[in-house]
Amino acid sequence: MPALRLRRQPHTVQQHIEPLSLEAGAIPLGLIWIPGGDFMMGSPGEEGDYDDEKPQHLVTVPSFAMGRYPITQAQWRAVAEFPKQEHDLDPDPSRFKGPNHPVEQVSWEDAVEFCVRLAAQTGHPYRLPTEAEWEYACRAGTTTPFHFGETLSPEVANYDCSKTYGPQGVKGEPIGQTTPVDHYTITNPFGLSDMHGNVWEWCQDDWHGNYQGAPEDGSAWLEQNNSTISKIRRGGSWYDDPRYCRSAYRDYDSRDHRSFNLGFRVACPAPRTLAL
Repeated sequence: MPALRLRRQPHTVQQHIEPLSLEAGAIPLGLIWIPGGDFMMGSPGEEGDYDDEKPQHLVTVPSFAMGRYPITQAQWRAVAEFPKQEHDLDPDPSRFKGPNHPVEQVSWEDAVEFCVRLAAQTGHPYRLPTEAEWEYACRAGTTTPFHFGETLSPEVANYDCSKTYGPQGVKGEPIGQTTPVDHYTITNPFGLSDMHGNVWEWCQDDWHGNYQGAPEDGSAWLEQNNSTISKIRRGGSWYDDPRYCRSAYRDYDSRDHRSFNLGFRVACPAPRTLAL
C-alpha cells in the first residue's frame, strides 16, 4: 500500500500565551488567531457520514481565537485554584494521568466553569467554541473528511487505528489511552493540534438532529429557556474509529456527562484583546 499523502499547507501562526502558574515542564495555554471567513459546514456526502451532518450549508464565521491544544491537566489544575464562580471543580479528574495529557472526565458544566473562572481571572472573555467555530477551525480551509486529507494515519492522530477509513486507510496498533497534546507535531493550516482524536471536545451548542434552521453567522445554536438539552461534542477520541473523527462528524451528551475520552478546548471571541 502506498504511503499516506498528507496535506501540509504553509501558514502564519499568531499566538497568545495566557500566563498561568503551571508545574515545571507543563505546556502553556496558547491561543491561536483564527481569521474569519466562509465555509461549507457539514458533510458533502462523504463515506460513513450521517443525516445529522446535513444539509451542508454556508456559514460565515467572524475571527476569533482558539486553544492550540485541548486543555491539559496542568492547565486545569491551575484554573481549578481560581475563585469558584458557579460550582466546584475536581482538580484532578482524569483517568489517564500526565500534566500535558488532555484533561478528561469533565462535564460540559465543568468546562463552562473553567472558562468562567479563567475569564474572571484574566479579563478575557473565554468560553467554549461554538459548533460552527469548531468545524471551521478544524477544517482550516480544507474540504476533505480530515484536515490531513482523505484519511487518518496512526502517525498523525490518536484514535482506534485497528479500524481504517477509505481506501488509503492504514491500520496500526491502538494506543488505548490519551497522549500528550503535543505528541503529534503536524498541525492543521491554522496551527491547531489534536483536532482529530485524543479526546472529544465540548462545544457551546445544544444538540439538533440536523442542520435545518442552523445559524449561518457562526453563533451557537441554543434553545431558549431549556437547561436539559444535550450538548455537542466534536473531534472523536483515542477510543473511536476514524469515521467518528471526521471534521463533519457530530455527537452529543448530557451536560453533566463525564467520560475518560471527553475534554475540551477554549475559545475567545475577541482575539485583538489578547495581544496576538
